[in-house]
Amino acid sequence: MPFTATVLTMFPEAFPGPLGVSLIGTAWREQDLWRLETVDIRTFSKDKRGFLDDTPAGGGPGQVMKADVIAAALDSVDLAGRPLLCMSARGRPLTQARVSKWAEAPGIIVLCGRFEGVDQRVLDARGFEEVSVGDAVLAGGEAAAMVAIEACVRLVPGVLGQADSLKEESFEDGLLEHPQFTRPRTFEGLDIPEVLLSGDHKRVAAWRQEQRELTTRERRPDLWAAHLANLQANGARKG
Repeated sequence: MPFTATVLTMFPEAFPGPLGVSLIGTAWREQDLWRLETVDIRTFSKDKRGFLDDTPAGGGPGQVMKADVIAAALDSVDLAGRPLLCMSARGRPLTQARVSKWAEAPGIIVLCGRFEGVDQRVLDARGFEEVSVGDAVLAGGEAAAMVAIEACVRLVPGVLGQADSLKEESFEDGLLEHPQFTRPRTFEGLDIPEVLLSGDHKRVAAWRQEQRELTTRERRPDLWAAHLANLQANGARKG
């Protein structure tokens, strides 16, 4: 079976969205390198009107998605050893390391939260990992689910076509990617850096590494600190 992403959502019509275009879309629709399934949570509601939420225990604004409805929706799916993810602003950050691990599995199952969130009991009882795609609150988990799925699917062998294109990407070794340029040589008075036109592959590689370090240091000091700590640890081990 190819890598299969199953999405538990109130809005299955939101998919595939951007997952259905470009190389990833072709790999899904035409090459069967990965598969996308959606499960409409509302169909598992015992309420005739399809309600799957209720007021928060302890009071407060908004509604909470009910544990029994989510559990019934999940129990209709063949888990097949796939990680269970719940997209939530309170989750642990989505990282390339986590994505790489999930991409090695047969697929992922993603729960899209709505309202004030999901009853914690079903998350605990079923073993969901809560995942955040950034320090911002979305109206629902669908957009975040697409981010997580795309991040995984692009690592599936054959989806992007060129495995070498993944080697120097942001986060793969703890650093952000270097800036990219292409023709025309001059754009609005700005030139492509001369080193990239030199034909000297060693100089190009050194420049790109320097730019990666500079960009990471300026934009993500947290990653830069972790990178330095990793270098120090590796140096100590070799010593």
